This record gives sequence, structure tokens and C-alpha cells, in this order.
Amino acid sequence: MGRVPPGTRFALWRDMLLRHHTLIAWQRADDLFIELHALSRSAFPAYERFELGSQTRRSAFSVAVNIVEGCAREHEGEKLQFFNVARASLAEVGYCIHVAHRLDYIDAQQLNQLEVKIKRTSAALNGYIRSIRTGATPSP
Repeated sequence: MGRVPPGTRFALWRDMLLRHHTLIAWQRADDLFIELHALSRSAFPAYERFELGSQTRRSAFSVAVNIVEGCAREHEGEKLQFFNVARASLAEVGYCIHVAHRLDYIDAQQLNQLEVKIKRTSAALNGYIRSIRTGATPSP
């Protein structure tokens, strides 16, 4: 094997780390996290900053970060484990916004808009999980 040209190792390493950017599921999870982070800081009362607000942010972050980690795994079983954790965290996000609505921190319109985004993220994530299980799609 020949010598690797300067900068090539970094480019290969960078591309490996950013594979998740191509996944619709990650893009939607990332957008959802940013939206919920801002919403939890602006719409939730100050005393919820370290309770429901924090839990909402952590569960939304967990969705995106587990997709990232799953993409970085080499073996199919490991990938699926992280994608399944992301899916469970997405369910947790759904409960957090349900509670926020019940506590009147967000209105019905905000709840409905967020539920649509959660369902769209879930659909993309479930589709990707299904494609890995069936071998229909190569991993990113």
C-alpha cells in the first residue's frame, strides 16, 4: 500500500464523522432539538428550567446524538442499538411536550405542530432502521 497524500487522512476521518448529515432522520432530529431547546427556555417557567425544561432538552438531544453515534458504529447490531435508543428518546420527547401542554406551557397549536415534527422524525428513523434490518440500504 502506498503513502497516503497529506490531508487525506483528515478528510477520510472528517467524512466518516459527518456521515449522519446525510440522514433525513438526523436532520429532522437536529431541527427538533433546536426548536425544543429554544421553546423550553422561552415558554416554560423559570422553575421548570431544571425539571421539565431540562428533561425535554435532554431527551431531544438524545435522539440526535444517538443517531450520530449509531452512524459511527461499524457493526449492524451496534447501529441498531443506538437507533433504537434514539427512537425511545423520541417517544420521551412526545411525552414531555404532552406534559408541557397539560401544564399550559404550550398551546394546542404548538402541541400539534410539534407532534407532526415528532411523527415525521419517527417515520424517517423507523424507515432507516427497517432498511438496515432488511439489508436494503448500505449504512452511511
